[in-house]
Amino acid sequence: MDNENQKKFESVFSKKVRAGKRRTYFFDVRQTKGDDYYLTLTESTRRINGDGYERHKIFLYKEDFNRFQGGLDEAINYIKTDLMPDYDYEEFDRRQAEWEEKRAAMEAGTWVEPTEEGTTTETTTETSSEEEVGEKEIESEDDISW
Repeated sequence: MDNENQKKFESVFSKKVRAGKRRTYFFDVRQTKGDDYYLTLTESTRRINGDGYERHKIFLYKEDFNRFQGGLDEAINYIKTDLMPDYDYEEFDRRQAEWEEKRAAMEAGTWVEPTEEGTTTETTTETSSEEEVGEKEIESEDDISW
């Protein structure tokens, strides 16, 4: 593939949003040959049998940005205010932040495991038989159970 054709497939901006164990969303800004821009929304879902990924794409062009965003905002707000007003929508943000903090601390070797009594115990790299039987260590974001 020549450099000109390869350029049209590159993203000018990309944002990856993990959504649980099997689903990831990608927001990619791409450039047209006419120096215009459009947004590609991709949902990537790992197949249950583990054999690759299933992808669904939406191409969103500038003339539709405002209507799309307005429709999305209206639909989300309807769910949040009319259908499920008592639901804690920040729950998953907190869980994700906690997981990222734990992962960073584990990578830095500074993770301290909380105990039920409110005290903490430091996690080491050695594995005892009790740890082997207990909760599985989180190795990637894919190990988050939502």
